[in-house]
Amino acid sequence: MRRYAGLAAALALGVIMVAGFAPLNWWWLPLLTLAGLVHLWQGAESQAGPGRAAALGFAFGLGWFCTGISWVYVSMHDYGGMPLPLAGAATLLFAAYLALFPAMAGWLQARLLAPRERAAWWYAALITGAAWAFSEWVRGWLFTGFPWIATGYAHTDGPLAGYAPVLGIHGLNFLSGALAALLARAAAVLLARQAPLLEAWQAPLLAARQARRALVAPALAVAVIIALGAGLRQVAWTEPTGRPVTVSLLQGNVPQDLKFVPGRFESTLAEYQRLIEANPAELIVLPETALPRMIQQIPDDYLRHLAGFARAHQGNIVVGVPTAESREDYYNSAISIGSNAVQQYDKSHLVPFGEFIPFGFRWFVDMMRIPLGDFSRRAHVQAPLQLGELRAAVNICYEDLFGDEIIRPLPQANLLINISNIAWFGASLAPHQHLQISRMRALETGRYMLRATNTGATAVIDAQGRVTAQLAPFTVGALVSTAQAYSGATPYVRFGDWPAVLLSLALLAWGARRAWRARQAAPPG
Repeated sequence: MRRYAGLAAALALGVIMVAGFAPLNWWWLPLLTLAGLVHLWQGAESQAGPGRAAALGFAFGLGWFCTGISWVYVSMHDYGGMPLPLAGAATLLFAAYLALFPAMAGWLQARLLAPRERAAWWYAALITGAAWAFSEWVRGWLFTGFPWIATGYAHTDGPLAGYAPVLGIHGLNFLSGALAALLARAAAVLLARQAPLLEAWQAPLLAARQARRALVAPALAVAVIIALGAGLRQVAWTEPTGRPVTVSLLQGNVPQDLKFVPGRFESTLAEYQRLIEANPAELIVLPETALPRMIQQIPDDYLRHLAGFARAHQGNIVVGVPTAESREDYYNSAISIGSNAVQQYDKSHLVPFGEFIPFGFRWFVDMMRIPLGDFSRRAHVQAPLQLGELRAAVNICYEDLFGDEIIRPLPQANLLINISNIAWFGASLAPHQHLQISRMRALETGRYMLRATNTGATAVIDAQGRVTAQLAPFTVGALVSTAQAYSGATPYVRFGDWPAVLLSLALLAWGARRAWRARQAAPPG
C-alpha cells in the first residue's frame, strides 16, 4: 500500500506545481513541489533503486503535464473535431511521453547518488540540479522538442529571474533542481530531529549542535542563491538606443472555427483594415495568419492601400500571412510593408501535427480539421526586419519556446516580435503560459518583446520581462503603446544554452565516476 501512496503523492505534487506558472505565477511553489519529489526520490520510497525513483518521477510528470498541457485536448477536440475518446487518449499519451523526462531525472540522480549515506548535501544538490536540467534540455530538442512549462519559466517573477540573462532557461532549470534538493535536505534534518527512527540516510541521530550545523549549511546555500538572483536583477545588461517608437498591436479575435469559413475572408480583411486606420503608429503588427489565405490570393489593391497608409504615417506594418514559392513549398510567414522595402520572415521551427506531419501520422492529422498544415521550413538564421529605426527579430507562435533560436539574430536585432494565433486553445491555460514564455525571452535577451495575437495575450513586454500593456483576451481591438529599442548583449545572448548544458553534463559525468568508484570499493554482498 505504501508503494502506491508514494506514487499518488508524486502525482499530486505534479498537479499542484502547475499553480506555480501563469496565470497564478506562484514562483516559490515549484521549488516546494520539486523538494517534495526529491524527498520521495531520496527517502525510503526509492530504496528499491533507480527504477523506483524513475517511477516516482513519471508519476510526478504525469500529474504535471496532464494538468499543465490540458489545452492540447481543447485544440484536438473542441476545434480540431477529433472524437472525444481519441482526443482524450492522445492527450494522455502525450503527457505520458513528456513524463518520461522527469522519470529520467529521477533515475539519473538515484543512480549517481548511491550510496546515499555518503552524499554530502552540496553534492546531492549539484547532482539533482544537473539531472533535472539535463532531462529538461533533452525534452527541449528530442523529436524537434517541446519545452513547454519547463520549471524555469515559473521564475519570470521572483528573485531567481536575475539569472535568466546570465544562464537562460536551462540555468533556471538547474537552479530549480538544486534548490529543491537543498530544501529537501533541510527538511530531512528537521524531520530526523523529530523522528530519529526515520531512515538512516536522512540523518543519523544527531546531537543538537550537529543538527543545527546540518540544517544551517543547506539553508544558507538557499539564501545565498536567492539573494544573488535578486542582486542580478539590478544589473542592466543592455541599454536603450534611439527614441521610443509608437506601436499598435492588433487583435482580431476571429474565432478559430470561423476563420476559414467561406465568406468570412472579406470581413476579416475589412476588420483589420478598420483597426489599422483607426490606430496609426510607426509600427503596426497583425497576428499570425491574420490574412488567412496565401498572399498570392490577397487582392493587390488591399496590400497597396495598407502599404500606402503605413508610408503616410512614416511607419511599417508587419502582417502574418501564408506564402508560397511553389505548389509544394509554402510557408507560415510574416511580411513587412510600408516605409521600408518589403521584407519577409518565414517560420523555421514548425509545430508537429499542426504545421508538419511526422512520418506515419497522416491518419491521425486527417482526423482533425486543420485548414493549413504541412508547411515547409525556412533557414534557421534569417536577418532582422529593418522597420525604421527598429531591427526586429520576428518569431511566429511556438518558436519563442526555443531561446537558443531566438538569440540567433542578436545582438543585431534590437527588438523582438512574436505573432501568434492561440485561438486553437480557447480560454485555457495556454495563452497565459505562452505570455510567460515570451516574458522569459525578453529577460534572457534584454529586449522588448511585442506580441500580436488573434485572441490574446496581446501585450508589450519590456526588457526586464514586465508586461507594460495588455489587451483583454477575446476582444477585438488595438493595443497602442510605445516600444524601446535596446542594444548590447546579455551573457545568454553571447553564449546561449551551452554554459548550463555543459555544466550539467560535466556534473553528471563527475557523478557517474564517483558512483562507479564507490561501487567498486563496496564490499561484495
